[in-house]
Amino acid sequence: MINPFEVLGLQAWACADEVRSAYRAQVKKCHPDMIQDPQQKEEAQQRMVQLNLAYEEALRLASPRTHASSASQEISEPEAILMAEKMLARGNPESALRQLLRCNERDGKWYYTQGKVLMAMDQFETAHQSYREAVRREPENNVYRTGALDAAIAVRDSATLHGKLKKAWKNLSKR
Repeated sequence: MINPFEVLGLQAWACADEVRSAYRAQVKKCHPDMIQDPQQKEEAQQRMVQLNLAYEEALRLASPRTHASSASQEISEPEAILMAEKMLARGNPESALRQLLRCNERDGKWYYTQGKVLMAMDQFETAHQSYREAVRREPENNVYRTGALDAAIAVRDSATLHGKLKKAWKNLSKR
């Protein structure tokens, strides 16, 4: 998985305040609401998903768990996965991702579910990384391996002219 501190342009020992500051600075540079061109806007949205994931993870790693309020928002892994799968079934992958991020204990199934969510968001490279982490944790699980292969194919296909046209058509049909 990508190092969240690197995504934010920080060293691994950055504190929570530095994480917040770096996140805000990155968001100001690429927020999709600031862009008019549809293709650039799509790229900015993808960057925002990557920044949001990195921010959540870096903040979790940089912040000591001392606040009772943050502990009350945390949910168990099975609960996070179940809620994420329900949100995904309803066609709301962004909410599914938020539910997954409420869980701190992550095993192969968690990373596999994150991969499914990211695939639904057309975040193929990040999905591939999640699937690979699931496979690393449970190398014998062929379902996880299939997910990683599907994501790798999606990454390759999205780089072709046909893949780019398909994505553009999908974006036009959303309007």
